[in-house]
Amino acid sequence: MTRMILRRLLVSVLVLFVVSLLVFAATLLLPGDPARAILGQQATPERVAALTQQLGLDRPVWERYLGWLGGVLTGDLGYSAATQGPVTELLGGRIAASGVLLVLTAVVATPVALALGAWAAVRRGTRTDSALSGSSLVLAALPEFVIGVLLVVLFATSVLQVLPSVTIARPGEPVWSRPEQLVLPVLTLALVVIPYVVRMTRATLSETFDTGFVEMARLKGLPERTVLLRHAVPHTVGPVAQVLALQLAWLAGGVVVVEFLFRYPGIGQALIDAVNNRDVQVVQAISMLIAAFYVVVNLAADVAGILADPRIRTAGGTR
Repeated sequence: MTRMILRRLLVSVLVLFVVSLLVFAATLLLPGDPARAILGQQATPERVAALTQQLGLDRPVWERYLGWLGGVLTGDLGYSAATQGPVTELLGGRIAASGVLLVLTAVVATPVALALGAWAAVRRGTRTDSALSGSSLVLAALPEFVIGVLLVVLFATSVLQVLPSVTIARPGEPVWSRPEQLVLPVLTLALVVIPYVVRMTRATLSETFDTGFVEMARLKGLPERTVLLRHAVPHTVGPVAQVLALQLAWLAGGVVVVEFLFRYPGIGQALIDAVNNRDVQVVQAISMLIAAFYVVVNLAADVAGILADPRIRTAGGTR
């Protein structure tokens, strides 16, 4: 078991290294000259050359990559070309704002999705199962911006008008100071995540219910709740955790669209602004943050699946 976990950890580190190469290469391919984009088209060649030297854009590519990677590993994300301030200061508040959004979404979506999936599996073949399966299929087919627009129409503009359609916090004010502005973004992200987890939970539990050890537990006269929690659920943690991790990891990237839709002051909005301003350091930093979040969540899901799988624990104890 320890070797399996260490192997997953090494693979995660390798993935992050490859991602760093791709992120750095992708920012090199962005069109235009960063110095010219910052100074404007009216800037003199002397000013452009000076800023190019200041940003280190005249150094060899490999030297720039090693310097940037070393900074990432030590927590130095460089300086924003647009604000001339440290990237960490620029992103600090935005990371916190996006973190609030992601944590609230995970707290809402995870128990709801698992409960609905288990309920559909227990009631498979009934109208309840059909209704849950059909609803989850429809929601899974809708892009996040469509769900967001529908929620805005329903709760913020045309029908009920009980929630703000965009972020109403003033600049510098914490997003959690006005909880009502978090409802629609969190609900949008949750409705995107829930259908996939519901369908996987339902499918995995239904398959587990048909196995021999579950049938044996029922023949022993154990209550259905005990059969579900003690015998069926441990064998479904691995696959469900993988899908749940993929969906939660998707939030780090999908939050860009939702934050833009609701004018939410998080890393998604910062990424859009950085691309528009040709702020390479900020684009690189946000891209690596999203990739690191994705890798860490998947690593946690792998470890949870390994630790929860009774077959792996039994094999480890036998050895």
